[in-house]
Amino acid sequence: MTEAESPAADGTAPVKDAAPAARNRPPSWWLLLGRDRAAAVGAVILTAVVLVALFGRLFIGDRAQRQDLDASLRPPSLGDGVYGLLGTDVLGRSVLARLIDAAATTLSVAVPAVLFSLLIGSALGLWAGYHGGRRESVAMRVADVILSFPSLLIAVVVLYVFSPSALNIVLILAVARIPVYLRTSRAEAAELRSRLFVDAARTFGTPSRHIIYRHILPIALPTLLTVATLDFCFVMLTESSLSFLGIGIQPPDVSWGLMVAQGRQYLQTAWWITVLPGLAIVLTTVSATVLAAWARIATDPAQRWRLTLPRKRRGASAAVPPEMIP
Repeated sequence: MTEAESPAADGTAPVKDAAPAARNRPPSWWLLLGRDRAAAVGAVILTAVVLVALFGRLFIGDRAQRQDLDASLRPPSLGDGVYGLLGTDVLGRSVLARLIDAAATTLSVAVPAVLFSLLIGSALGLWAGYHGGRRESVAMRVADVILSFPSLLIAVVVLYVFSPSALNIVLILAVARIPVYLRTSRAEAAELRSRLFVDAARTFGTPSRHIIYRHILPIALPTLLTVATLDFCFVMLTESSLSFLGIGIQPPDVSWGLMVAQGRQYLQTAWWITVLPGLAIVLTTVSATVLAAWARIATDPAQRWRLTLPRKRRGASAAVPPEMIP
């Protein structure tokens, strides 16, 4: 009888001990996230931003557009009710309500643009990388042509010619970011197509689309999601820049970048109009960047053990596998 077995209560048959299996079970995502304080704080901030963007408008009603010239440029105060906590702008509109409304607008541009470019670019890149040859060359040349033009410059030119709107911004940013995912997924597929499990699936006559979907995509997906998280920061900053320049989101709609642009002339007398939406942009982008760095390690089986170390030993033992740590 092994150490992992113990006799049953009636003495008839040994019962396997479940403790070794539990010890060999990989730690849960929540446990890994809890071991990284910076990533946990970033996740909390991003979750709060998403919840505010999804449900905030249900609570504020029309307060983001409601004007009260008698309350113009009031500083943040606890005596003006909930909507006066962050002050008012030059038209007496609540900055808190406008921040909530702007969160929904900003995410409604950044998230669809990232999702569209992720789906299209990843599909083309996996297809081109798996098949190789002329298909790969054509796909990469198209990506090089798009990347040769700065995405912000393309957006400025196109939005200057056409009417600036949320839909146009989403389409422009999505097309401009497709090459990022195309090149990343192409590199992953080109490296994985020569693996033994892919050769085995090909030998048994598995169609190429099934090989890409069932065998290559699950391995490339963590890298693509990490790139998408970082790209979300870039797209959100680009939208804020376009709105700041006056060719992005247009009034009466509001975004964080537009709020910064509208309050810049009152920076010395009413700093909260510009600083608070700018702070929202910084917190959201930094949180997404930190969470992307954590996700890259957490989704890599060869690097995940770093998150299981005690915090005081991570810096000194960052390159040492757990079995070699004394």
